[in-house]
Amino acid sequence: MKVSILDDYHDTVRTLACFSKLAGHDVTVWNDHAQDVDTLAQRLIDTEALVLIRERTQIRTPLLERLPKLRLISQRSVYPHIDIDTCTRLGIVVSSSQHPGAPSHATAEMTWALILAAERQIPKQMASLKAGKWQTGIGTTMRGKTLGIYGYGRIGGVVAGYGRAFGMNVLIWARPQTLVAARADGYDTAASKEAFFSECDVITLHMRLVDATRHIVTAADLAHMKPTALLVNTSRAPLIAPGALVEELRRGRPGMAAVDVYEHEPLLDTADSLLNVPNVVCTPHIGYVTRDEYEVQFVDIFDQIVSYAAGKPINVVNLDVLKSPRR
Repeated sequence: MKVSILDDYHDTVRTLACFSKLAGHDVTVWNDHAQDVDTLAQRLIDTEALVLIRERTQIRTPLLERLPKLRLISQRSVYPHIDIDTCTRLGIVVSSSQHPGAPSHATAEMTWALILAAERQIPKQMASLKAGKWQTGIGTTMRGKTLGIYGYGRIGGVVAGYGRAFGMNVLIWARPQTLVAARADGYDTAASKEAFFSECDVITLHMRLVDATRHIVTAADLAHMKPTALLVNTSRAPLIAPGALVEELRRGRPGMAAVDVYEHEPLLDTADSLLNVPNVVCTPHIGYVTRDEYEVQFVDIFDQIVSYAAGKPINVVNLDVLKSPRR
């Protein structure tokens, strides 16, 4: 099959051990990012199997209708960036492993790195030292503080464990059935959403972006946070209402933020308001970007291509497409 891999920024995929699974296929790897439909249509005109790295590129109807040879989209995890109904109509199989029970430890570790970087002012302290100065401020110890986990799923559960290991008091807020699971694991749960935002010293978001969670964190929620509190987002930017984080940071509640995700990615505008708030630590969506995590993810992605080529599609999210003749 003719396979195209988009958005491999560092030309990493071909260096992975699991890349050998595509031996015998005609593989093209694109290292830049393109979202323009005309550009993508030209690049992918002969593509039969399209590999996506998470949600870096939107695969919408105007593009799909210009890819007559496309038969398979292979990726991992959620797929809000793909027009699934159009794929089904056009006979394109979408395979995406949901990896049940397998959290992204890379993202959980990145969450903790951001917490420590913000609370200990590591970026500012490094910049001060490189500027020929010494200490530029005083940080905060995590032990004894309250860590709030908003969304107690696979990654949230791992981060809660990190908080416990650091001697923090862990408080959970999530859907009712998820709160039951958190209590069963020995964690305290908040009495209400308002109490959760008011009581925590650090709040970290761990939810999938779906209609029910879009803009679930409001300006009013953030205004309940302590002026010394930290909000961390390594999940998805639209979990927070548009503009609310910058607005409330400027008002002083919360006192800090650390973010790895943005409304529009890649974020290349140095004038972006979030990048210019002094009490924010920003990283370029690197939560899952480790070689170890890539190996885990691309094993699934490449297995889906191999299985499709053998006539046995796996992890199909639009099962109705299998009832129609394939392209």
